[in-house]
Parts: sequence; C-alpha cells; structure tokens
Amino acid sequence: MVQSINLKALTTLASVVRRPYLAAPHVFVPTVSEINYQALRDHCNIKAVIFDKDNTLTAPYENTLHPKAHPGLQSALDTFGTKNVAILSNSAGTDDDPGYEDAKLIEEALGIEVIRHREKKPGGLEELMDHFPHVDSPSQLCMVGDRLLTDIVFGNLHGMLTVHTLPLCSGEENSKDNKVAKVVRGVENKVMYGDWWGGRKIRENTLGHEFWKGEEDCPLIIVRKGDAMQQLGSLGDEKEL
Repeated sequence: MVQSINLKALTTLASVVRRPYLAAPHVFVPTVSEINYQALRDHCNIKAVIFDKDNTLTAPYENTLHPKAHPGLQSALDTFGTKNVAILSNSAGTDDDPGYEDAKLIEEALGIEVIRHREKKPGGLEELMDHFPHVDSPSQLCMVGDRLLTDIVFGNLHGMLTVHTLPLCSGEENSKDNKVAKVVRGVENKVMYGDWWGGRKIRENTLGHEFWKGEEDCPLIIVRKGDAMQQLGSLGDEKEL
C-alpha cells in the first residue's frame, strides 16, 4: 500500500512549532507490552485503547502481530474487551486502502477492529468517537503509537492519555517502512529525547491529563528493559529508528 501525503500532519505542524509540548507523551515505553492496562482502566478512567498499527503492533505493512507486541495486545483485550480496543492507522482503514481490503485482513489476523477514517492522524477524532459510543470524552481514551507528530499530537490535541513506544522493528525487519516516515520519526525522537535543553524543556511541559496525575501517583509502566532514560538518550545516536 502506498501512503498519500498526510495533509493534516502538515497543517498541524505550525501548532506544534508554537506549542512543542503537544508532541510530548504522558508515558514512554519500549513496546505496548510494558503498559499496565489494568491501571489504565481502574485508576485513570480509561474506557478504550487505540493503537497505531505499523511499528506499534506489527512490522510495517505486515498483518501479523509482532512477538514483542503480543503480550501487550492480549493484556489490553483481556482488560478492556475486544469492543474497546481498536486500531487507528494512517494506512489501513483510510482512503489509501481501496475497499478497506487491508483493514479487513488486519481485523481477521489480529482480532480487533480497524477504524475507518478519511482524515489521517492527527485528524480523525469524529470517526474515533463514533466508534466508541459509550465513551463520553476523549479524556477516557488512551492513544498508543510510535509516532510523536501523528499518534501523540493527535491524542494530546484532544485530551487523551498518550503513550509513546519505540518502533518495533529495525534493520532488515524494517525494510518495508515508509521512507519519509522513517526519516521524520528519527528527527522527532532526537528532538524530543535528545540530551539538549530544548528536549528537556519540552518534556518538562508535558500536558497534564484529566485523570492520570503522573507515574509516581499511578504507575503505568509495568516493565523496564534496562534504564528507560538511557534508552531515550540513545535515540539521538541511532541512524535508523
């Protein structure tokens, strides 16, 4: 599948330049399997979880659940139920997906629904809220993904709880990744997590969430593979993310 230009991301870029903290996630984890989904439900008033697909649940443009993501997705399903877990992708389920054929294949392979939406993230809120009629406010949603300027900005713009993950794949396993997305992701992560005053200032001004008051009060990270901040710092040195 060939992705078209994400006009919504381009038009939102000006807002991010003025307010860079829009791209700062509430929580950073290596993969979706390090999220405490029970705490999201029981202590953060989260009623549904939305995942990005490529490099969050699967390898780019693949429909098989990545082994690293399997425990996390299963935990989300066990905690929230299949009706309250969905994928919001900027490829499958969009106008780039003729007849939504790729979305149907993903739904069959992963067992969760792919939300159909015309406007790419950081757009698509209307279709997202329509998909979860029992959700009263975007603050009751958790957005999980590997892209700061799409997944995290989308969630933060609307008051969701946002969780940023590292890309699942690298090297040959990541060969199908969108080349533009790969470059932009690297820049995003270096700006946000690099050891420089601007990145530190952005992270210090991370937006608050209506229900979650911080990792100290309500831990959402259940596993740390090594030191998390050391992983963040290493992003600035990696050539491919």
